[in-house]
Order: sequence, then structure tokens, then C-alpha cells
Amino acid sequence: MDLTSYYLGLKLRTPLVIAASPLSTEIDNLRRMEDLGASAVVLRSCFEEQLHQPGAEANVGLEEGSYRSPGVVRYFPGTEDHLFGLEEYLQHIAQAKNAVDIPIVASLNSSSPGGWTNYAKQMQAAGADALELNIYRIPTEMDLPGAELEQACLDVVKSVKSEVTIPVAVKLSPFFSNFANMAGRLDEAGANGLVLFSRFYQPDIDLEFLDVRPNVLLSTPMAMRLPLRWIALLFGRVRANLAATSGIHRGTDALKMLLAGADVTMLCSVLLRHGIGQIKTIERELVACMEDHQLASVQELRGSLSQLNCPDPSTFERAQYARAITRFPFRNK
Repeated sequence: MDLTSYYLGLKLRTPLVIAASPLSTEIDNLRRMEDLGASAVVLRSCFEEQLHQPGAEANVGLEEGSYRSPGVVRYFPGTEDHLFGLEEYLQHIAQAKNAVDIPIVASLNSSSPGGWTNYAKQMQAAGADALELNIYRIPTEMDLPGAELEQACLDVVKSVKSEVTIPVAVKLSPFFSNFANMAGRLDEAGANGLVLFSRFYQPDIDLEFLDVRPNVLLSTPMAMRLPLRWIALLFGRVRANLAATSGIHRGTDALKMLLAGADVTMLCSVLLRHGIGQIKTIERELVACMEDHQLASVQELRGSLSQLNCPDPSTFERAQYARAITRFPFRNK
């Protein structure tokens, strides 16, 4: 069974990559994840806002909800007050590279044009094998046209690509008026990979204190449907690698993403909820499912059920909506 996968010019032992999360905060945990079978790790995102605030203050503003998960606290007791400033983040990249043999991908979310390029160059110099641009913005300006937002995203990718030589992936939200068009333009702008999709952490209202609080909800397998569809639609239409993230909890989920056309599948919520030992379990399930279907290698199966290769390409399109609804086995009381 050959699980070899390729992503951002990197040859990986398997398609199972650790997504950006608090799981990568501790070097010892990176070693454990490598031992358990992780083929690469995306470090937790470095937010430009972090670099201009004292540690505890920035932590509350950016990641308060993430440490409320019992799984996170269990794996990282005492990390609630830990924050990476720029120098710490750069040191963490270097330490991670010295500690493990698997590729280390730095993750950056900036808020200024100069910040994207400046921090990207420093992360490359620190030893990152690749860079993931976490373009996370919620526009609230009512007079800001969508075309300007799209162009700003493209400009970020072009500017970073002009300043670094390591591969650059772009982690995106699905909220573009025509995501296919945006994916094609990012591909033309030089993005080496597209990571589908970011999960925006929506605030909640605390009725006990009548306050608005950050709230992080871990994904469920249902969340994989959106990236699966878009990866199947984009396979063979863009040169950039396709990374699936959100909702991948089992080996069967990973196999579905690969069949749709993903180069790699990223794990996060399942590890936060059940522990990093799930890396080995998911790989074992993936191998078993491939054997059941007599699939010899990841490279041979990848994209075989994409829209490009699917026996019924319309399955991924709007035309199938009415058919799906009429076939739902509802009760008529």
C-alpha cells in the first residue's frame, strides 16, 4: 500500500497533515505527532495583532475560545496564557525543524500589506518549509465592493510570492460570489496550494452574563461536504495543490477527499476532541478502506471521483438539488 502524497513540492509519507491549531504549540507534541504518523504539521497561526499587544491581552482577544475545549486543556495544561510573539514564533519554527524530520509549514494572518511580506520573509529565514497564508477577514464596511476584497486577497498572494522562495498555500473561506473564479485567479497569481476551507469562529451571546463571548465549536464530519464538493469541482482545473480541511474525522473521510481530488487531508478537531492517537487510527482506517476497494496507491486514486472523472458530473452541481430533496425519506404524518 503506497500512501505517498505530494503537497507544496514536498514528498509526504501519507496525506495526513496536522492543520494549524494549538496542537503544535509544544515541541514535545510535535515529536509525538510525528511518531504517530503525521506527515507534516502546519503550525498555529501567527496573527499580526499578537505582535503589538502584551501576551495575556492578545490571547484573550484572539484565542480565548480555543482553550475552552476540554481536549485542548487536557493536552496543554497551563498553555492558556502562552502567546507567540514574532521572535517566539520564529524560534518555534527553528526548534520545530530541529526536533522533527517532517515538513513544518508556518501559518500567517496579517492585517497590513507590509506585514504579510515582512513576516513571511522572516518565517522563511527561520526555516519553514512552506507558508500558509490564513486570509481571515470579515468585512463589515457597507460601501466596500466584493471586487475590492477579491483584489486585496490576490495582491497579498502576489506580494508574498514576490518576496519568498518557499511554496505558499492560501487558506480561504468559501464566501466569494464566484469561488471557482477566485480559485482560478489565485492559481494564476502563483498560489502553490489552496486550503479549503477556513472555519470562521462565530461569537455567541452568554445569557447568564448578558455578554458577547468568543465561541469555538469543533467540526463534525458533516462539515466535510463543502470542501469535498469544491475540491471535486476544482480538480484538474487549477495547478495549485488542493488541501482538504474541516470535518475529516475518520479514515473514510480522508479517502473521500482523496477520491474527490485532494492532495492532502488536514486533521484538527478530531485530535482536539479524541487525542492525537487518532492520527494512527485514521491512517489504519484509510489503509483498510483502500484495501477493501483494491486501491493500491493514493496517487492512482486521487481525483478519480472528481467532477472531471465522475460518471455523473452533474452530481456536484445545482441540478441535483431537486433530485436529492425528492429522494429524502421523510415521514408524512
